[in-house]
Amino acid sequence: MDDAVALEGEHEEHTSTGLPTQKIAMWIFLSSECLLFGALITTYLLYRGRSTVGPYPNDVFDIPFTSVSSFILLGSSLTMVLALSALQHGDLRRFRIWTLTTALMGAAFIGGQVYEFTTFAKEGLHLDTNLFGSTFFTLTGFHGVHVTLGILMLLSLVGLTYSKKVTEQHTLSVELVGLYWHFVDVVWIIIFTLVYLIPDPSGGR
Repeated sequence: MDDAVALEGEHEEHTSTGLPTQKIAMWIFLSSECLLFGALITTYLLYRGRSTVGPYPNDVFDIPFTSVSSFILLGSSLTMVLALSALQHGDLRRFRIWTLTTALMGAAFIGGQVYEFTTFAKEGLHLDTNLFGSTFFTLTGFHGVHVTLGILMLLSLVGLTYSKKVTEQHTLSVELVGLYWHFVDVVWIIIFTLVYLIPDPSGGR
């Protein structure tokens, strides 16, 4: 989201549905993202348990660690809601605090993902090691990129408050970023459940 997007909140154009065109556009974008992640998740599930060489999921996964990291990311959805509420009430100070908190929680998740990837690499799992490595790193890596983009959006919103380009008159911009942020959180719930919590048919061999 750049300055132009932030300013769009002052000129909401409504469609026949009663929703602003910007919000409709965001929903269309997120629908295309659903197709992308749907394809990646389906590919992972199709090749699940088909690796002929290790390491296998049960050899590298640290469920307690990933659970904590996941909890942090999911908790950031609440701080995003609080940020929007603060802006709607004209409290820019609280808006900055909650938005920065959301970004920091997202950064903590990415930090955990980097640590996890590094640990897996030390244990011999790379993108080209086996089918598990290829599909796992592609799926979770794409999600990590989306979270990183969300963090940049959040930081941009905070920066724009100092130039008065994001105020209580520009809540639509924050709503759009919030929709994106909630989307990446929901996608992670699905990924975490299907990839980490459901046992691999190979049994770790």
